[in-house]
Amino acid sequence: MSAKRRINLVMPELGIEDQPMTISLWFVRRGQRVVEGEPLVEILCGPATVDLPAPADGILVKKMVVSGDPIKTNQVMGIIDVC
Repeated sequence: MSAKRRINLVMPELGIEDQPMTISLWFVRRGQRVVEGEPLVEILCGPATVDLPAPADGILVKKMVVSGDPIKTNQVMGIIDVC
């Protein structure tokens, strides 16, 4: 029996570092299956919003930030059990 692999969901660099970034909306709940490439979380960056896709298929097992929280580049937002 193999161990599950976990990956961190990390806020990527968007090239707009001068704008404050905030978690606007999670599209999935903790414990819900995610599919690589599908929108996972919406980030508010000044007047724009950016949908960040799931980096892999799996289960979102933990959220480190919630809607309304400020976020910085390279900050861990959640953990996905890859399957």
